[in-house]
Amino acid sequence: MLGRRVLRARTWAGITQEIYALLTTYQAIRIAITDAADSAGADPDRASFSIALQTARDQLIQAAGIIEDSTIDLVGAIGRAVLARPMPGRRLRISPRAVKRPLSRYAYKSLRVDRRTYQATLSINILLTTPISP
Repeated sequence: MLGRRVLRARTWAGITQEIYALLTTYQAIRIAITDAADSAGADPDRASFSIALQTARDQLIQAAGIIEDSTIDLVGAIGRAVLARPMPGRRLRISPRAVKRPLSRYAYKSLRVDRRTYQATLSINILLTTPISP
């Protein structure tokens, strides 16, 4: 929703306000998508959040529905845009979900060794030999 931008606030209160604003906007767009899909009898999973977000931005930027005697139809505009371009249906899952295994199982064995308390033993053997005479 931010378009890869960071939050602008520099205080905790401002950060909290921006996060609540983003969450509120997200919920409002999701409610508009669900209402539009329910009214048309469509699956809400096939509605695109990106299309709904761009339509809501366009409505706000163009100041559509600001005239005093007109009614604001933000949900209708989002709904029409989302229903006009549904996403493809999900394919059926034929395999159960599985946890991917690592390429090598040997890494786990080496991780079990606690290297902080690993005791190393050093030994030095000094051999004294007599020189060989020619």
